[in-house]
Amino acid sequence: MEPGAGDVPVFPEYDLQAQFEVMRRVARRGAIPVPRVLWLELDPGPIGAPFFVMERLCGRVPPDVMPYNMGSWLSEAAPADRQRLEHATVGVLAKLHGIDVEKDDWGFLEFDLPGDTPLRRHVENQRRYYAWAREDRRHAVLERAFDWLEAHWPDDSGPAVLSWGDSRIGNVMYGEWEPVAVLDWEMAALGPRELDIGWLVFMHAFFEGIAGQLGLPGLPDFLRPENVAAHYATLTGYQPADLPWYQVYAALRHGIVMSRVRARQVHFGEDVWPDDPDEAIPHCAALRAMLDTSD
Repeated sequence: MEPGAGDVPVFPEYDLQAQFEVMRRVARRGAIPVPRVLWLELDPGPIGAPFFVMERLCGRVPPDVMPYNMGSWLSEAAPADRQRLEHATVGVLAKLHGIDVEKDDWGFLEFDLPGDTPLRRHVENQRRYYAWAREDRRHAVLERAFDWLEAHWPDDSGPAVLSWGDSRIGNVMYGEWEPVAVLDWEMAALGPRELDIGWLVFMHAFFEGIAGQLGLPGLPDFLRPENVAAHYATLTGYQPADLPWYQVYAALRHGIVMSRVRARQVHFGEDVWPDDPDEAIPHCAALRAMLDTSD
C-alpha cells in the first residue's frame, strides 16, 4: 500500500505503478525469482490508498531485528552454506544486470532531472531527497559526503543497467541457501552496476558496525567487497570499478533514509533529536571514517 502523509513516509513519493511494472517484467523474463504480481489498483477508494497484490511465497529472510549477523539462522550456519547464499545473492545481481534495458522501454525508471549520465541524475535525485528529508535540519556528515562524491567522481560510470536499488539480503527470501523471492523494488532505477554491488556490501558493513558496538563477533568474512566483486566478475566478465566510491554513496543514501526514520520516531513520540543531528544517523562515525580514509 502507498503510505499516507500522516504516516510520515520515508520517501516523498511511492510509484506503485513503476514497482508493479518492474516486478512484472522481471518475473516474465524468469532470470531471477520475483513474486508474481496479480493486480494493481491506483484508485484509493477501495481501501483508502493505492495498492498492488502479489502472490505469497514461502521461505526465510535474514532478519534485521536482531540483525542476521547476531545469533540468527544465517550466523549459525556452516561457513560453506553462508558462502552458497552469498554466491547465489551475487548471482541475482549478475542476472538482473544482464537484462537488456535497450530491448524494452525501461525509460520510466530514468530520473527526469539535470545530469548528463544516469549516475549524475541518480545523485541529483538523492540531493533532492536529502533536501526534502532534512526539513529544517542540516546533517554535516551527509553534506560532506555529497562534496566528497563530487571530488572523487568516477572517470567512467559505465552503461546503465536495471538497478534493484535496495539490494540487501534482508530483501531476499531464501529456500535453504538459494533465493526464492527478490523483494522491495521501490528504489529501482537505471544506473551503473556498482549501485547494487556497493549497496549490498555496505549494508552488511552497517550491520557489522552494530555488532562491533555490542561487542559481538558478527560475520567479518561474509559479503566482503573484494569477494563480492570477484564473484560478480566471474559470473559476468565485468570487473566492478570504483567500489569504494559506491560504498560511500551507499552510506550517504542510507544516512538520508535513517535521518527520515528518526524524523518518524520523533513525530510519533518514540524518540527525540540529539543536539548534533548527525548523531541521529547510526553509522555517522563509520561514514566520517570512510571520508577521512579516502581523502
